Amino acid sequence: MKKIIFSIAICLLAMNASAATPKSTQSPKGTVTLYCSQGFQGPEKWNKHAYKVDKNGYINIFDGSSFAGWRGYGKSYVPSRWIIDNGAMKFIGNKDEAAKGKEGGDIIFAHQFKNFEVSIDWKVAKGSNSGIFYLAKELTNKNGNIESIVVSGLESQVLDNANHPDAKLGKDGDRQSTSLYDLIPAKPQNQKPYGEWNNTVIRVQNGLVTHFQNGQQVLQYRLWTPEWIQLLQTSKFSEKSWPEAFAAFSEAGGPTHEGFIGLQDHGDDVWFRNIKVKVL
Repeated sequence: MKKIIFSIAICLLAMNASAATPKSTQSPKGTVTLYCSQGFQGPEKWNKHAYKVDKNGYINIFDGSSFAGWRGYGKSYVPSRWIIDNGAMKFIGNKDEAAKGKEGGDIIFAHQFKNFEVSIDWKVAKGSNSGIFYLAKELTNKNGNIESIVVSGLESQVLDNANHPDAKLGKDGDRQSTSLYDLIPAKPQNQKPYGEWNNTVIRVQNGLVTHFQNGQQVLQYRLWTPEWIQLLQTSKFSEKSWPEAFAAFSEAGGPTHEGFIGLQDHGDDVWFRNIKVKVL
C-alpha cells in the first residue's frame, strides 16, 4: 500500500489533549474552550475560542455570526467566497456576480474528532452540489504538496437530487443527498427540495458510522473491516483507480482514527447553519 504522509496541522479538544497541547477549560456557564491550529504549518500556533454547549452536550462550533475555529483546508484563513448570510455559512457559487475576484476552496473546522456526532442544517440552490466531509486529513503527496480533501475525507453528499445530474450517476442512488458519496446510498431518500432546509446527522463511534437525514436513519456501515476494504475496491476509490484515496480511506482518520469536519466548495450556492458536535 502506498505510504501517505499525514500533516501534523491539528486542533485538539482540550479534554483529550496531549501533555504538549495547551490546556483548555470548561466553564460552569455552559461553554468549552478549544485550542485550534491556526493553519497548515504544525501545532505550535493556536487560536483559543470559547463555544457554547447546549443542554444535550452539543458544542455549537458555528454561532451564526463568525467563523471562529474555521479555516480553509490547507490554509490559515477562510476563503472570501465563504460568507455569513442571515445566520448561515454560504458559499457563493460560480454563477453569482459576487464571486468574481474572490477566492474559493473547501473549509474545515480546525479540530480533529474521533468518536462524535455532528449535526448540520443545509440547503442548496436549484441544481447545486456540495458535501460534508468527516475524518478528513490534511495530507501531502510525495512532492510535499497538499492533497485535495476528497483524497481522505469521507463525504456525506449535499445535492439537489431533482435537478443535478449527479443524482442519476453512481450506483443505486449513492450520489444522492446524505449518501456516503459513491459508496452507500441513503435510503429511504427523504430529501426536502432545493431552497428548503434539510438536516444531516453523522455519528461515528468506534468505527460504526450512521447517517441520518431529516430525523431518519438512512445508512450505516463499519470502518476498518474487510467489508469496508471490499466496498472501496469496487468503487472509484479502488486501489487500482485511485491509490492515494484508497490508502487514506482504508485507514479512515489515519492511525489515530480521527479527522476534520469539512464543507465543500463544488462551485454552487449552498448554505449551512446550526453546526454542532457532540463528543462521544
